[in-house]
Amino acid sequence: MESVSAVGVIDKGVAILEALAAGPLDLAGLQEAAGLPRATAHRLAVALEAHQFVRRDVAGRFCLGFELIRLGRAASDEFPLADLATPALAELRDLTGESVQLFVREGDTRRCVVSLRSQHALQWLVPVGAVLPLEAGSAGKVLDGHGVLRAESVEEREKGVASVSAAVVDRRGATVAAVSVSGPLERLTRSPGRKYGAAVTAAAQRISAAVVN
Repeated sequence: MESVSAVGVIDKGVAILEALAAGPLDLAGLQEAAGLPRATAHRLAVALEAHQFVRRDVAGRFCLGFELIRLGRAASDEFPLADLATPALAELRDLTGESVQLFVREGDTRRCVVSLRSQHALQWLVPVGAVLPLEAGSAGKVLDGHGVLRAESVEEREKGVASVSAAVVDRRGATVAAVSVSGPLERLTRSPGRKYGAAVTAAAQRISAAVVN
């Protein structure tokens, strides 16, 4: 497997956790999903199990451990933006009828920290925790550091999908997050900014006010 951090054991441990995020796996499945030798996968999974980051289900398969819940809650408590933003995001979802996301920049990528699903049968869903590139999609344009306060995207990252995003700013005017509405092209049209730009901007401004206060 390719090293990300230059600390091999950390990269391999994270590969184990990422593989288990998709669901329980036996050792053979874990080895394949993590791209590790069988002995290495077993050794690291057992070590993570000792720290309660991994557990076994009733069938003996490896699963994500409950200690991750505690750490996730601690991380959430240290990052109140998601809670501050959720009321405005829910209102935006109800107003537009489309899926709504909140993204933050993470290095050269963007991570989805809140995702609210459209109630339409045909919808576009970005899972919470998903990491996406900055160079494609309206949220990436808002978060790329060039001072763009609103942007739209039509089939840049996925065929048949459009989106419009607006910046959430802090008291200094620096962009700290991006609010997005995304969905099928047939509903958002090829001009999603014209259709929902004002609503997305209003939601972002409401969140910005909550951040400042």
